[in-house]
Amino acid sequence: MSTSVVGRNHHGRPEAPAQALIEEAGAINEATRDPLLMSTSLVLAAWRGQEGRLLELTDASIQDAAAGGEGGAIARGEHAKALLYNGLGRYQAALASARQAGSSTRALAELVEASTRTDRVDVASAALEQLEGRTHTEATDWALGVQARSRALLSEGGHTDALYQGAIDRLARCRAPLHLARARLLYGEWLRRQGRRVDARDQLRTAEGVFARVGVLGFAERTRRELLATGETVRRRTAETRDDLTPQEAQIAELAGDGYTNPEIGAHLFLSPRTVEWHLRKVFMKLGISSRRELRAPV
Repeated sequence: MSTSVVGRNHHGRPEAPAQALIEEAGAINEATRDPLLMSTSLVLAAWRGQEGRLLELTDASIQDAAAGGEGGAIARGEHAKALLYNGLGRYQAALASARQAGSSTRALAELVEASTRTDRVDVASAALEQLEGRTHTEATDWALGVQARSRALLSEGGHTDALYQGAIDRLARCRAPLHLARARLLYGEWLRRQGRRVDARDQLRTAEGVFARVGVLGFAERTRRELLATGETVRRRTAETRDDLTPQEAQIAELAGDGYTNPEIGAHLFLSPRTVEWHLRKVFMKLGISSRRELRAPV
């Protein structure tokens, strides 16, 4: 049985979660010409749902910026926190951060989502108006997809369905799979509330698969909760599954089986070689093997 959650790149090699997130940040940076997205560590921690690490990074970023006379560090950190808290479903915290995150397309999109989820329609409407002004200028598939996704959150009636489908179509054309998965998550949440549970499950399963594969844990858990609300049976870790590999162990096992060294694996996953070695020892124990060569068979 394969436990892999690592995607494959166009060479057929494993696509580590960190690399997938970096590539998405780069794609959005290219679409929006926004250099702030290159603060990759903040973005990674936010997508992964790592609150403690993100808060540490945010503090360090602000201190470094103050020392170097760089502006924008606070907005950059608050955007990352808004992304984190929207993923975790902590919408009041997301709203507080998003309101301090500036007026970039990405920040405004977080603000629309957080404010609609906290019944602040006034804030959401104002943010959407700003967002539409920016996306009219940018006019990329990513920007227009995010705009349609955001507008759908404030829409009612038959227009909502068309807006979500339009967002999915736009985001499917660009290299931004996580934003596409977010559109599917929001669409699935809306479909369930419309009583369309079968349709909701289709969207939510697809979104959950993307989030889980790339290691976007906050959004993955939020999607699983929504799937449970549709009546879907969602597998959870229990005492009977305690010997399964964790997602991170599965990632390391596949990379090691494909010939990556510990330093190379560490570079992919932002871990030290010593931490990789520690995880590999746990993998060997769980799988009952004694060498990396044995990882070349499916795990």
